[in-house]
Amino acid sequence: MSLTRSTSSTFTRRVFSALTMGSALFLAACGGSDAPDTSIQTSFERAADRGIGSADAAVTMIEYASVACPHCRSFHEEVWPMLESEYIDSGQVRFVFREMITGQSAYAIAGFQLAHCVPEERYFDMVDLLFQQQSVIFQAGRTGSAREQYRNIARQMGLSSDEFDACLSNEDIQQEVLDSHNQALDDGINSTPVFIFNGARLESRRAQNATDHTYFLGGRQILIDGEPVPAIVGEPTFRRILDHLLSEADSAAE
Repeated sequence: MSLTRSTSSTFTRRVFSALTMGSALFLAACGGSDAPDTSIQTSFERAADRGIGSADAAVTMIEYASVACPHCRSFHEEVWPMLESEYIDSGQVRFVFREMITGQSAYAIAGFQLAHCVPEERYFDMVDLLFQQQSVIFQAGRTGSAREQYRNIARQMGLSSDEFDACLSNEDIQQEVLDSHNQALDDGINSTPVFIFNGARLESRRAQNATDHTYFLGGRQILIDGEPVPAIVGEPTFRRILDHLLSEADSAAE
């Protein structure tokens, strides 16, 4: 499930009952995490975006994703470690994460609220932990114990029990998450994960007279050494695309 603008306000009112968190959550609000530092953002980012990697990177990669989306979890399990170690840490790629409420919506909102309540420099650590724990959270939800699973995750990230309760009862933080989702809808994004490279959307489609899906970027088929790139979400594919884009950037700079 993903939220449309017409359903988001109704969903907000019932999100925590779906998590079986109950009225005990509605305690004093916490302040949330620090705002993103706009001084290190690229021209492809918005002020509210959260990103990591050099602002001077040749490639800015934006992912629209949900911590409650199984396909997003697969990307972060299979591709993210390579992306972070080989491209982000080396200064070649700036990575930006944009939140959407897809998959099991109650869990997406609760997870992102917790990510907003840790220090800004721990945001991606929290997102990574939420992906790691996604299956456990889903299983806990079947037995009515999702609240305690989230509490355990918050504890691992240094939040006290009171801070956890205050975080998830903070309506301002919840609205930030909903605003991010609604902005994504305005961007024309209605599923996750979706990837944008230097402002161009990566899409899977069939070329004319072709039988297999291949990747297109900004409406143009990606050709590497004259060959299309099969539409497969995996480490080798994303390495090929990133190397191709970095090579193009080097050629343009020369």
